[in-house]
Amino acid sequence: MKRRRFKQVLSLRDRLIEHAKLARQQAKKLPPGKERENLLRRARQSETASHIDEWLSSPGLRAPQ
Repeated sequence: MKRRRFKQVLSLRDRLIEHAKLARQQAKKLPPGKERENLLRRARQSETASHIDEWLSSPGLRAPQ
C-alpha cells in the first residue's frame, strides 16, 4: 500500500495562526454557548502551539556543535 504524500505550502506556524484566526471569526458569529467556547478554546490552543513551535525552532535551543 502506497502512502499519499504531499508537501505543505505553508509552515506549521502559519497554518496554526490561520486556524486560530478562522476559529475566532466563526466564534464571533455564534451566540454565547458551548459551541462558541469550544471554538475559542481551539483558537487559544492553536495560538499556544504556534508559540511553542516558534520557541522550539529558535536559534537559542540548538544543540551545541
